[in-house]
Amino acid sequence: MAETITYSVPGMTCNHCKAAVTEELSGVSGVELVAVDLDTKLVEVSGQKLDEGALRAAIVEAGYEAA
Repeated sequence: MAETITYSVPGMTCNHCKAAVTEELSGVSGVELVAVDLDTKLVEVSGQKLDEGALRAAIVEAGYEAA
């Protein structure tokens, strides 16, 4: 069964930010969908057996902090 985890990523301000976060999260095992909303600064990650540590690490790797 798919699960969805939402993160607040306040540092995102533009489409480059969106692309960087999406690319890093898409590479994490189990991730099926990444939805970034620049207006609310929220990132929704959906998939199977998601590893929150790996997801947070991917956001940090993209250059942002996840709350």
